[in-house]
Amino acid sequence: MRKLIATVFNYSLDGLLADEGTDFWKFCFDLPENSEPDDAAHLDFLRGAYAHVMGRTAYEGISAGMTAATDHPFAGILNPARKVVFSRTLKTADWANTTIASGDTTEEIDKLRRDGDGHIIVWGGVTLWRSLMSLDLLDELRVSMFPYVSGEGTRLFDGVPKSYQLDLVSSIPSSNGIVYLRYQRPRHP
Repeated sequence: MRKLIATVFNYSLDGLLADEGTDFWKFCFDLPENSEPDDAAHLDFLRGAYAHVMGRTAYEGISAGMTAATDHPFAGILNPARKVVFSRTLKTADWANTTIASGDTTEEIDKLRRDGDGHIIVWGGVTLWRSLMSLDLLDELRVSMFPYVSGEGTRLFDGVPKSYQLDLVSSIPSSNGIVYLRYQRPRHP
């Protein structure tokens, strides 16, 4: 069965995501040393995905970025890749190889997990992450923790789920102070 792995980019020490227009957003995206989209290991992780899963808002932002900036290191991976957008409001998906999952979240994830090894990457957004955590569907969480106290932004874990144990698998610091954290959800028989 395929693993469901959530990726959380641009996460501050005080537990906030970099919302567009904030100083933390500028720190993450305007300083070249804070952006490492061409990291070989990360690109291999993205290439190896069976599917890339997104909520509607994340889908709209990522698809616009990847189809416009085809020189971005992720574009050559994401543009041809299998993508699934979870939405009950989106009616069409123009990004190549994208399907819309509008049914029961657990059933839709179970369909993606069947019949194979490998992994499925969850890009976000927050509503989808929280839903997957509440339904206890995530197998792994990968967080890019920035050396920044934001004070403003969106809380990923804002009461949802109430309680959620994770086991640290790895913690890799980078030369620019970003720490890449990898957690697994313990599964007990």
